[in-house]
Amino acid sequence: MSQPKEKITLIGAGLVGSLCAVFLARRGFNVEIFERRPDMRKEDISAGRSINLALANRGIYPLQQIGLMDQVQAMLTPMKGRMIHDKSGNQVLQPYGHRPEEVIYSVSRGDLNKLCMDTAENSGNVTIHFNQRCTHVDFNNLSLTVENEITGQVSHHPFERVIGTDGSASAVREAIHQHTTEKNTVEPLGHSYKELSIPPGENGDFQIEPEALHIWPRGGYMVIALPNRDKSFTVTLFMPNSGEISFESINDEEKLINFFKNDFPDLLPLLPELTRDYFENPTGSLATVRCSPWHLEDKALLIGDAAHAVVPFHGQGMNCGFEDVSELDAQIQKYQGDWLSIFSETERLRIDNGNAIADMAIENYIEMRDSVNNPQFILKKQLAFELEKLCPDQFVPRYSMVMFHRLPYAEAKARGVIQNQILEQLTTGKQTIEEVDLEYAKELIDKNLSHVELNPTTN
Repeated sequence: MSQPKEKITLIGAGLVGSLCAVFLARRGFNVEIFERRPDMRKEDISAGRSINLALANRGIYPLQQIGLMDQVQAMLTPMKGRMIHDKSGNQVLQPYGHRPEEVIYSVSRGDLNKLCMDTAENSGNVTIHFNQRCTHVDFNNLSLTVENEITGQVSHHPFERVIGTDGSASAVREAIHQHTTEKNTVEPLGHSYKELSIPPGENGDFQIEPEALHIWPRGGYMVIALPNRDKSFTVTLFMPNSGEISFESINDEEKLINFFKNDFPDLLPLLPELTRDYFENPTGSLATVRCSPWHLEDKALLIGDAAHAVVPFHGQGMNCGFEDVSELDAQIQKYQGDWLSIFSETERLRIDNGNAIADMAIENYIEMRDSVNNPQFILKKQLAFELEKLCPDQFVPRYSMVMFHRLPYAEAKARGVIQNQILEQLTTGKQTIEEVDLEYAKELIDKNLSHVELNPTTN
């Protein structure tokens, strides 16, 4: 890696920023990061924020590229499928895939972030400044305005090139779009979330099945739970901001307890700190960010949530951001110092994919909170696995394309539309797999779906 030791400035040392710093340092760049939060390795800053995430194949691959997967492996809890809980307390596991390796992994956001920060700093090429909020980017004078979150002191820092990894409220995105305002939208979902917690049982073990993502679907709202290494579960309540059942209406302890008694009776005994968590943890907002362009000349680029924040219902926010980093690295290798080409090609190759996963994440919310209990949905899901066995390089369930392969999101979305039409056609008026004509299914697949090159899970 013999490139000159140019300086690159990153805004944001979260998961995408710290991983990006590792990739850049590996290529010999000097990297300076300004991070608005304190150093999470020294202070606990996780309260009320989603503390575990789903790691899937797209996120695993960049970690493999930089040799971190062996260390990450120890942080992972496998999840084989969705455990659906109905109001009567019945549980049904819906597998994510039909192969043993088709699982996703629950991972601690903080532990993974700390590992990436440590790896970046240990390279000797990366400096992280904490408690430093970037408030303005001056592209004419190549200068950042930064405010110290503790003292309020304002300072100015020159930069050569800046990459915005500063999340959905990105200052770098705002600065880029003061120069070019083609598109910069934040689309609120109208729903928010609240973090709750299931502790380990009295015996120190998991209180519910550990190798699953648990869902309590209730139509317009839902609860999910992801396992942690310490045998607890991070529980998240998603519901509308306003309306009959909403964060606005459930505003005292009596209403909260009655709500859980009625809608989540099997979950209530597992949440000893429900009242405290609900009223003390912040209510997290949910929104989709779409913008264009992602770059300004050869001076600035957006990746991760700064470019394409998505709602969390496909478990792909981190995975998509990590994939951005891997693509950026590929363009740095290809264009060797031509930063206009590096930035513009990274944008060109990623922007449609960012929009596609944003759409699929919203669709997945409706699926998780509503469709998973629908007999027709369950039949179509079962049939999709059968069709994958029948035509493995033509018909791959959309969820599998997103989670277990590295097919571009936009292609997965487009193929998913065709596949859903095939499934609709085959299951209309049917109640069981046995009633489906598989010979006709093969004809439909051959007629409508090309063969596809897949990058399967390699972990």
